[in-house]
Amino acid sequence: MITTGTTLVIGATGTTGSRTAAQLTAAGHRVKAAARRATPVVGAEPVAFDWYDPATHATALDGVDRVYLIPPLGESDPAAIMLPFLRRARAAGVRRAVLLSSSAIPEGGPAVGSVHRALPDLFDQWAVLRPSWFMQNFTGAHAHSHSIRDEGTIWTATEAGRVGFIDAEDIAAVAVRALTDERAPDTDLVLTGPEALSYDDIATTLTEVTGRPVTHRRLSYEQMRDRLATQLPMEFAAILAGMDRAIAEGAEDRTTDTVQRLTGRPPRTFRALLERETRLGAIEAASRRGVSETASSPDPSSPDPGQRE
Repeated sequence: MITTGTTLVIGATGTTGSRTAAQLTAAGHRVKAAARRATPVVGAEPVAFDWYDPATHATALDGVDRVYLIPPLGESDPAAIMLPFLRRARAAGVRRAVLLSSSAIPEGGPAVGSVHRALPDLFDQWAVLRPSWFMQNFTGAHAHSHSIRDEGTIWTATEAGRVGFIDAEDIAAVAVRALTDERAPDTDLVLTGPEALSYDDIATTLTEVTGRPVTHRRLSYEQMRDRLATQLPMEFAAILAGMDRAIAEGAEDRTTDTVQRLTGRPPRTFRALLERETRLGAIEAASRRGVSETASSPDPSSPDPGQRE
């Protein structure tokens, strides 16, 4: 790797942004961590940034020569919001841009696919990361995580279709290489974990590792769409249910060697991720119990650490 200038990480408190910022700073690179509230990030310079507020853009771009791009969440036409910023970034001296997209969205496809198509004309050095579905969907704040915790159930319309689920840490590791290697990839990179798994496989692994029974309930496209529409606009619910249907038809049944090739190590398996998070959760709970047990006057308002999810 070369010594870089400063990287602007947009979405620095999100799933991949936080990990990318952490890995960059751990390797000694300078980072401006962009979030709406300029949230402090260890080792980085926090900066306020809002895609929809151009008044925040100049300060975020000041002194930056490369940028990690997380599209505005839930935006149906991100190009309309992102392209003016990217032109401004180029004029401000940004030389390299790395965009987070999706394995399900090709160059020129819907939503961020339009930004993907425009990127090579805007920057001499660039990359588009197209990861498969995140393993953290089952352990973080995703709807699957909630239904696993609340019901012991994963609801999908994927049938027996398989996905090359990937750890967000591996996505971040590739992002770091794309941002800091002497030459950018100048291409799009489809990122997967080491194996393609069905949601039945995911439920089985969750059950075996956590000791709590988890079941995959198969729904039709229409049932999944209507279930999602109770919490999302119908148009967006239909898109997400359509992605499930594409999985059922085999669209995501693949693995790639991209993580190994760019980072020099294999991507983490889903079982290894679960075992690590379960172990860390147990250590954290034990630590919290130790603090409570050594306190002279336990706080009755404190949650029982043994009941943490």
